[in-house]
Amino acid sequence: MRTFSPTPDDIQRAWHVVDAEGMVLGRLSTEVARILRGKHKPIFVPHMDTGDHVIIVNAAKVVLTSDKAEKKIAYRHSGYPGGLRETSYTDFMAKRPEEAVRKAIKGMLPKNRLGRSMLGKLKVYAGPTHPHHAQNPAPLDLASARRPD
Repeated sequence: MRTFSPTPDDIQRAWHVVDAEGMVLGRLSTEVARILRGKHKPIFVPHMDTGDHVIIVNAAKVVLTSDKAEKKIAYRHSGYPGGLRETSYTDFMAKRPEEAVRKAIKGMLPKNRLGRSMLGKLKVYAGPTHPHHAQNPAPLDLASARRPD
């Protein structure tokens, strides 16, 4: 029996919508990264982008467990000496919630051109609306990412 290796014709890309309201940031990120990578499909191979497109709405309503919102820090660097900037996640989520979600998912994808192409299939919106209605995205229920009460 020969090993199956998918060709670009074998890859069927679907569109999924995730409502992130009340979801924990890390749990949401792991599930979305799994779908972007294509690990939920039987044709998954680590050297190809077999994943689906994901639209995340209500990114501003994502929660962090415990007191991570105050203690967790987002770093960025300008590229110049002394250019390291720090922002607490409370401020980061208030100013740019889409970037906070995108950064968490980006950290869970491969660090190469394959990971960058996977990240291109991710669309994040702070509010409840998105402009991708023509793609007929199917709602994706990630109950495991909801905050336990």
